[in-house]
Amino acid sequence: MVLEGKTVLVTGASKGIGAATARIFAAAGANVALVARNADALADLAGEFGERAIAIPCDVSRYWEVQAAVDACQKTFGGLDILIGNAGVIEPISHLSDADPDAWGHVIDINLKGVFHGMRAAMPVMLAAGGGTIITISSGAAQHALEGWSHYCASKAGAAMLTMCADKEGRDHGLRVMGLSPGTVATDMQHEIKASGINPVSQLDWSEHIPADWPARALLWMCSDDADEFIGQEISLRDENIRQRIGLK
Repeated sequence: MVLEGKTVLVTGASKGIGAATARIFAAAGANVALVARNADALADLAGEFGERAIAIPCDVSRYWEVQAAVDACQKTFGGLDILIGNAGVIEPISHLSDADPDAWGHVIDINLKGVFHGMRAAMPVMLAAGGGTIITISSGAAQHALEGWSHYCASKAGAAMLTMCADKEGRDHGLRVMGLSPGTVATDMQHEIKASGINPVSQLDWSEHIPADWPARALLWMCSDDADEFIGQEISLRDENIRQRIGLK
């Protein structure tokens, strides 16, 4: 797929799925706005892409920072065509009865409010331009309760519903809004999950996790016309038919 002249903003771009996505989209010719809290990691990644990338240190839990990131993207590249709402955290993992209320709430601020902040800042830009694509990284945890993950499950369920709301409001105005549930991915988050030992996911062998470039390649495909039948839906990368369609083996 060729994305020459298109601009994508990726949240949580400093590592894992976000960094892999940035590389996949840059290889397809897109301008890439890299958004995350780790400024040094962003700068290193942006250096791989040269003038087609901009590194924007940003905490997605703060709306004004996300709005500033979208403004910087527009100023640098002249617009915004694709938003990948990827930023997410799972620590601190704990039982509800032991959870620190402030830490629990901060996960909601990042995983749920961060998705809203991206949509709120990007949608007016896309609507004014006549269209755009918004993809939220979801999780099986959005549909299935897991011990120790109350904050993560609740935030991902909320983000999935928020994605459907964005589709409801934006589809007739040219917006393509979808979710991607990648399954378990070999990223730093899986090390945190493994260390917790709190639920069945933490017991999985590392070989059972898919590489980070699989969801990145899925996201690129979701920006193509071939994925239009899934607009407004959540795609699961656990689905073998989806994997075959994307070309993942």
